[in-house]
Amino acid sequence: MSVTKNVYGVLNGTSVHSFVIENKNGTRVQLLEKGATLDKLFIKNRDGELIDVIVGHDTLEGHVERGDYQGVVVGQYANRIKDGKFSVDGVEYSVTCNENGVTSLHGGGEYSSAIWNSEILGDNAVKFTYHSPDGTEGFPGNVDVSVVYELSEDNDLTLTYAATSDKKTIINLTNHAYFNLNGTGSGDILSHTMKINAKRYTPIDEISIPTGELASVAGTPFDFTEPKAIGRDIGADHLQLKNGNGYDHNFCIADYDGTLKEAAVAVADKSGISMTVKTTLPGIQLYTGNFLNGSVEGKNGIPMTQRCAFCLETQVFPDTPNHPLWPTCTYDAGEEYTSQTVFSFDII
Repeated sequence: MSVTKNVYGVLNGTSVHSFVIENKNGTRVQLLEKGATLDKLFIKNRDGELIDVIVGHDTLEGHVERGDYQGVVVGQYANRIKDGKFSVDGVEYSVTCNENGVTSLHGGGEYSSAIWNSEILGDNAVKFTYHSPDGTEGFPGNVDVSVVYELSEDNDLTLTYAATSDKKTIINLTNHAYFNLNGTGSGDILSHTMKINAKRYTPIDEISIPTGELASVAGTPFDFTEPKAIGRDIGADHLQLKNGNGYDHNFCIADYDGTLKEAAVAVADKSGISMTVKTTLPGIQLYTGNFLNGSVEGKNGIPMTQRCAFCLETQVFPDTPNHPLWPTCTYDAGEEYTSQTVFSFDII
């Protein structure tokens, strides 16, 4: 195992570093200080060729100027908050509404835009840390955040998150990697097979805010309890698919109890690469690149077109601060938020 550090680019006069972790199999992960980004992930396909399964950008300028959260850590509250409003102990907070001026998305983009501090841990891990001052984007509390990326010899990529605040606040962190397990630039992901360990999901309204219902997936296009192609039902005449322009929904992980559980398994039809996602969190968001339209170039100058990638974002449910019966996202001053997500890769 080894970790190497290099200058990836310069932003506002400050050098932004990349880190490459490589194991004995040749599996190689590239991480960036900007946004604590998962930038590249090379895995051997069934023919023994190393392919990059992360859809994103080749340059720092691409991430800054054209990025749509590709590979970044998002927070302080990942996903959406209705009207950018929530209350903590009877005090209402208004946070940045950066999605069409009506919704707070991914904490206003704060964590994903930041240059994080970095530290190499041994020969197989990198730790990123960030301090969010009280009131940034409207969120209460001075919050100190960390995420550790660790690669094993068995091709497990583990992300371990931690955060504490000096005020009672809400916290929801995730990584927004866009995956194509056939390789970036290889076409759409509709023939990938997907299984999600969820009997319920959270329906959304026309602006992608949860309605509050925990709906059964049975008999709907949202039933991934048995493996099926992502594209099999994506074009079905279903209100939820119309509201999301495809899949952009939170699935409620079955038997959630805060321990590490299997949330999803994706398998590529061409490369044979499989990815199993485990998490300690209660939800996982399946997003199928619905709003990519080919207008932005990705790696190797290839346009990022609709459905060229999918995201599996482990999380607390969207808009949880406004749904007190859902698994909590609120933490007291000094109380530590922790979570873990593991992406495991194999060949089928």
